[in-house]
Amino acid sequence: MTATVSPATKHPDLLPARRGMQVFLAFALAYFFSALVRAVTATLSPTLTAEFSLSAQALGLLAGAYFLGFAATQLPLGHWLDRHGPRQVILGFLAVAVLGCLAFAAAGSFGMLLAARALCGVGVSACLMAPLTGYRRWFTPEAQLRSNAWMLMTGSRGMVASTLPVQWLLPVIGWRGLFVGLALLLVLAIGLLAWQLPPWTKAPQPEPGASDAPGGYAEVWRHPYFRSLVPLGFFSYGGFVAIQTLWAGPWLVKVGGTSALGAATGLFWLNVCMLGTFWTWGWINPWLVRRGLLASTLMARGMPLALLALAASIAGGSATPWWGWALFCMGSSFVSLAQPAIGMAFAPALAGRALSAYNLVIFAGVFVVQWGIGLLIDAFGALGFGTVASFQAAFAVYGLLSALSYAWFIATKPHNPT
Repeated sequence: MTATVSPATKHPDLLPARRGMQVFLAFALAYFFSALVRAVTATLSPTLTAEFSLSAQALGLLAGAYFLGFAATQLPLGHWLDRHGPRQVILGFLAVAVLGCLAFAAAGSFGMLLAARALCGVGVSACLMAPLTGYRRWFTPEAQLRSNAWMLMTGSRGMVASTLPVQWLLPVIGWRGLFVGLALLLVLAIGLLAWQLPPWTKAPQPEPGASDAPGGYAEVWRHPYFRSLVPLGFFSYGGFVAIQTLWAGPWLVKVGGTSALGAATGLFWLNVCMLGTFWTWGWINPWLVRRGLLASTLMARGMPLALLALAASIAGGSATPWWGWALFCMGSSFVSLAQPAIGMAFAPALAGRALSAYNLVIFAGVFVVQWGIGLLIDAFGALGFGTVASFQAAFAVYGLLSALSYAWFIATKPHNPT
């Protein structure tokens, strides 16, 4: 008689369902606050532009500084996650985020805002990679896909909270008081994570090659599946986040002619749509996998929807409503499948480095696209384009780069089990 081996026996680090839910909720709370900190500049853009006399270029740089700080930590972060585990890493990083929020609240110049915003990015840079690294060890593959989608859904909740609720709070506590409040909420998240996260046992390293020393990234960077996803992560994923967290707001105000409250309302509903999108992904991902529809296939079939929605929104100009950008973001959600696919394409001992390396690609892309769109808007304006035409031309350049990144993925996509 052949004994049946349970998943927990084959994978002793798997958590029971109840314990896994507690861990997920603790991570989700931290990610909620990190997404709120990330997206709040879209709602605050009219206020900060007026108070500090910001150009489009300066506004893009300010929002992008968060992602620059975020991206700068990703390579050491992957090494620390594999070596020390999610608990130690995320607690240390969130302490930096608290300092960043307090520094932003106290800033008296654009330079101080910029430095504080970068510090915020550094501080929350482990809020998705730490859970994904933990889930790679603690959850089954199906649970990893669902948890990734629901973490992104939680991030959408944070982005929803960064819109109308922030707009309503501004007359009461001001933007400086808002960031003090965010610092206190991050302290609450630190306490919950310290209480709930399990200890970490270092996984055995894979058989090392000459360039695969423990802690290195050689195996990650030369993996053909990873390489096929790099342009898609940089331009398509990075641009989607850049537009969702910043440029959709200025488009609604400066191109569409809506008020700050009207733009906040549009962003609110856009992020509600994304919340529902990621909730749906969480439910259907395991079902799709069981039927052979894997991440690569879904991205190949779904990303053209985002490109079509982007083209329609650009062509619509001042007539483009908030839901035009919502359709673009919802179509772009297909590219979020790349993150769990990358994690599962590597051994558990390399998962932290693989995920962090890909996150570096994404958030370097966010920084470049956020700042780049601002630079292009100002440049086209200097060439004599009107406001609407400048925005359309800048977004069209981004759309072309995104289309080329999709073409690269289709042309180079190797066989991959995810």
